Amino acid sequence: MKNVAKVKLACRGVWKVFGRGAEAYLAGKPSPEMLTPDAMARAGLMAGVRDVSIEIGEGEIFIVMGLSGSGKSTLLRCMSRLIEPTAGEVLLEGKDLLKASEAELIDIRRHKMGMVFQHFALLPHLSVLDNVAFPLAIQKVAKAEREQRAREVIELVGLGGRENAFPRQLSGGQQQRVGIARSLAVKPELWFLDEPFSALDPLIRGEMQDELIRLQRVLKKTMIFVTHDFDEAIKLADRIAIMKDGRIIQIGTPEELVMRPATDYVAAFTRNVQRAKVLTARSIMGPVNGMIAGDGVRAGDKIADVAPIVINAGKTMAVIDESGMIIGTLAPQAVIDTLIGRDGRA
Repeated sequence: MKNVAKVKLACRGVWKVFGRGAEAYLAGKPSPEMLTPDAMARAGLMAGVRDVSIEIGEGEIFIVMGLSGSGKSTLLRCMSRLIEPTAGEVLLEGKDLLKASEAELIDIRRHKMGMVFQHFALLPHLSVLDNVAFPLAIQKVAKAEREQRAREVIELVGLGGRENAFPRQLSGGQQQRVGIARSLAVKPELWFLDEPFSALDPLIRGEMQDELIRLQRVLKKTMIFVTHDFDEAIKLADRIAIMKDGRIIQIGTPEELVMRPATDYVAAFTRNVQRAKVLTARSIMGPVNGMIAGDGVRAGDKIADVAPIVINAGKTMAVIDESGMIIGTLAPQAVIDTLIGRDGRA
């Protein structure tokens, strides 16, 4: 995990199987042959999530992606216990949410979880201020306090001045900002986002992705974000889990998925990506040969971002790690090769 000292949320062998007798079927310790999709279909069962085990670090943006029907949204709903997993464990800071009582789960949802979905689900008869303050009203927070908190997050998401507007008076992007503000009003530790920008047009979608990155720099939430768009995933993610037929096929950083896809299925997701947006200076740097004078580039900088600097400089530049140490060199030709797709990947 990227700069993560603590596991915030974990899944251990999570299954979600639809159909009568699903729990009994899994409890009977079926053989691997009995767990194939065909065998389960003959038993009248369908697995939406199949034996998923993952760890998500505190402050991490963890993206779950896959094609329609891959199980990504079902997994998110299992992790938030909006639907009940058929088997396995979902651990929040080591505590199994599947063993939490209804009262405990309500308290966790109200105080530790925020959720944003594709459909904004704003209350049309309430103003922006009242929509954002609504979850605090459910918590029975005093009116003055909840309105103050609502105004703070409305300002945070860039809607200051629109507190008294109604949803019908807002654009799609503004409505989604209200949904984000509402989910942040309770100061959640875990933030679940299920394709929150997919209904937006491309320009507004890009703006909302930038907004999410800005918010994360300020808030440092633990996010589980579902998308089917690999470009969106590589822009936002610390790590990405790619799903197929209910299983996680590979987990890795965007760089790892692009450079070392575990299967042909993963390679298909990354084949058309603009690799300069994914690869960093660290991934294509050369060795340090002698002294490198002048300014350098940071090891984690994307090639697309540093390309103008290195190419315009017309010389090899130092690559500097988080501690300020020179750990490699970045030559203009290496940058050019990456930009044109000639960076050594078979």
